[in-house]
Amino acid sequence: MIFNSVEYLLYFPIVAVLYFLLPQKLRNYWLLAASFFFYMSWNKAYGLLLAGSILVTYLAALATEGCRSKGNEKGAKAAMLASLFLNLGALAWFKYLGFLGQNVNFLLGLMGKEAITIPDILLPVGISFYIFQALGYALDVYFGKIRAEKNLFTYALFVSFFPQLVAGPIERSRNLLPQFYEEHTFEVARVKRGLLMMLWGLFMKMVIADRLSLIVTGVYGEYLAYNGFELFLATALFCIQIYCDFAGYSYLAIGSAGVLGFRLMDNFKQPFLTTSIHGHWSRWHISLTGWFRDYLYIPLGGNRKGKARKLFNTMVIFLVSGLWHGARWNYVTWGALHGAYMVIEELLGIGVRKKDAKQKTETAEEESGKQSSGKVGEVLWAIARGVFTYLLITFGFLIFRSETMSQVVGILRQAKANPGLGQITASFSHLAGLGNLDPVALVFFVAAILLLLLVDLYEKPGRDMKAFVLAKPKVLRWCVYLGLLLWILLFGIYGHDYTQTEFIYFQF
Repeated sequence: MIFNSVEYLLYFPIVAVLYFLLPQKLRNYWLLAASFFFYMSWNKAYGLLLAGSILVTYLAALATEGCRSKGNEKGAKAAMLASLFLNLGALAWFKYLGFLGQNVNFLLGLMGKEAITIPDILLPVGISFYIFQALGYALDVYFGKIRAEKNLFTYALFVSFFPQLVAGPIERSRNLLPQFYEEHTFEVARVKRGLLMMLWGLFMKMVIADRLSLIVTGVYGEYLAYNGFELFLATALFCIQIYCDFAGYSYLAIGSAGVLGFRLMDNFKQPFLTTSIHGHWSRWHISLTGWFRDYLYIPLGGNRKGKARKLFNTMVIFLVSGLWHGARWNYVTWGALHGAYMVIEELLGIGVRKKDAKQKTETAEEESGKQSSGKVGEVLWAIARGVFTYLLITFGFLIFRSETMSQVVGILRQAKANPGLGQITASFSHLAGLGNLDPVALVFFVAAILLLLLVDLYEKPGRDMKAFVLAKPKVLRWCVYLGLLLWILLFGIYGHDYTQTEFIYFQF
């Protein structure tokens, strides 16, 4: 069951209505049952794996706290390490065993030895997300940030909560766990906001991301048939596709939780409207970036042990982040590339807050959010930096989107051999054909991209487009609601004519 399906359109209202009709003491049990049903709709066996991760981290946290209360620090550490070993071991088995086997067979082939048999293991959807959320809780207990949760059912709901179960945001125990002890009443204003976020998420996914998927998949699937300009344009469009796909999921998750009364963290904050890679990573997949910061970067020493150690730690977390995204060398290379970007910016002082308050250099978030001083030169320089940053990110996504590193090399060679700069008009027409964009659909598609840009430009720090819309008179609000709904129905990718697409990050 996915958010952009008819099944979810039926499932979610039933869950929400019964949640508010049930007595308070039964609501968490209802959500827990609904969450496991949601996850097991993909595969019933997935429920056993989810339950195993929940039970291991629940018992490990209790053991950690119990040992520490008795002054047994070694026991507390052993419980925490057992939790890490079992959860990361399960993740390695399902996600990385095949990758390891392929590399072993490659080395065996170089030595002229017989290859080993690699078992065919199905990757459970969302495993990287809920294991990281469960481990974050266990580590929070170990580091004394929270007390261990005594109620197994409440803790199980924290890990399995269906809106953010399969693709995040990866919630912190300090934020989400206490909310299961709150009494959530049916509030019209909150429900309106949640439904509007869900509608916007569907718009981003079905109108923009899934349409771009037709173009990007077509080009990357037969890249030798396309010229360099088309390959570049498809990669630049993939940046928008993956943003709308993943941010669209996040809006649907946050909106679904919001209707029920729960507050999930933001996962995206206009990640392409920035002038540095530092700024991009402070706005892209915020929950994962924060997880690596809190549970890997800081324990490694963070920036407390000198500049060289800080740069080393930065490279480590980006290499691990690349591997987290998938068991392929192109993901590791993509992570290493962004780690190199961050290190270079650090050395050049780009996007990094200076200690001297008199200096005008600000963080990327401040740079993208500050008002123009009126100086044309400064505006043009900021735009140039933003475009250059986007090009760096686009090159990274070429590696990310390719199936293998050999395909990356093949695409670069094809772009060099046939740049296609003299066929720009024909290239646009060709890609529009891949996206099944007739003249009317093309107009509405371009308008959708412009609307996305306008919303992102509006939502600077302190401003919220959802609040802006909801503050308008009823007639204007309903024009927005019905306009987005009709846009999705008329120009979204859904139904019988196209294969319904899952969200990209489900595979991670």
